[in-house]
Amino acid sequence: MDRTELINQSIDYIMQHLDENLTLDTVAGHFFISKYHFSRIFKEVTGESVYSFIKRCKIDQSAVDMKLNPTKAITDIGLDYGYSASNYSSVFRKHLDTSPGMFRKSIPTHSISVPFTPERIVHFKSAEEYDAQIEVREFNNLFVLYQRFIGNYVDLEKNWYQFLDKYKNLLNDNTILAERFFNDPAITKSPQCICDICMTVEHDCELDNVMWISGGKWIVYRFHGQIKDIFGTLQGIFNVWLPQSGYKMKRRYGLNIYHHIDRGNHSVVMDLCIPVSEEQEFRR
Repeated sequence: MDRTELINQSIDYIMQHLDENLTLDTVAGHFFISKYHFSRIFKEVTGESVYSFIKRCKIDQSAVDMKLNPTKAITDIGLDYGYSASNYSSVFRKHLDTSPGMFRKSIPTHSISVPFTPERIVHFKSAEEYDAQIEVREFNNLFVLYQRFIGNYVDLEKNWYQFLDKYKNLLNDNTILAERFFNDPAITKSPQCICDICMTVEHDCELDNVMWISGGKWIVYRFHGQIKDIFGTLQGIFNVWLPQSGYKMKRRYGLNIYHHIDRGNHSVVMDLCIPVSEEQEFRR
């Protein structure tokens, strides 16, 4: 495993276990590597120490949980990530420049400014309007070739075109193009957002940067429009529809599946997909 793949897999491991007592020792131990060697490589590749990355991701994800669980006590959300009530408030304020209570009160339910272009305001639909365009589907596992992108999501379009041009010989009529996004850019600082640009490939693909994306039950919203409007649509689903839906997000990432890309008009037809828990007792 090369260093980039090692760090990619370690990030996946951290994101999957944020509610556990993660340390440099536990992460390095999982990959059977010296913690000193791992710490150095992680900092060189990501620009952050393992400790700082874990702490940041815990706070960012706890803020997402506040969006999705508006009635859950803030102290309980902090406890989910290993923080006492007082410590959680202190760490949250230091990272996001506001208290957990003020953050919850400021969660937008009608409109939001776009972090990529702050002067632009997008208005949300009603929960009923989102619900009319959402369906539940079962997905199979996807075996994909991927490229990890860490940075401002506004640069994803450019990176997608570079990725497609680089691997155009692997494209065929059955190829599925997808992106796996880990962060809410309304919470996570733009340079630190993580996304995997993916395309399905045959199982015998000999390239190193391949992985499985787990299937299961997903809620799916069909988006047809300008790339610049994807952010507002996802925020509406997360801020308005999902907290009222009775569904529980199962994993700490979402998936966008592309059906058509119009480079000239910067528009797409795509499915915005959120994994939901099999065990949840749903209400519609």
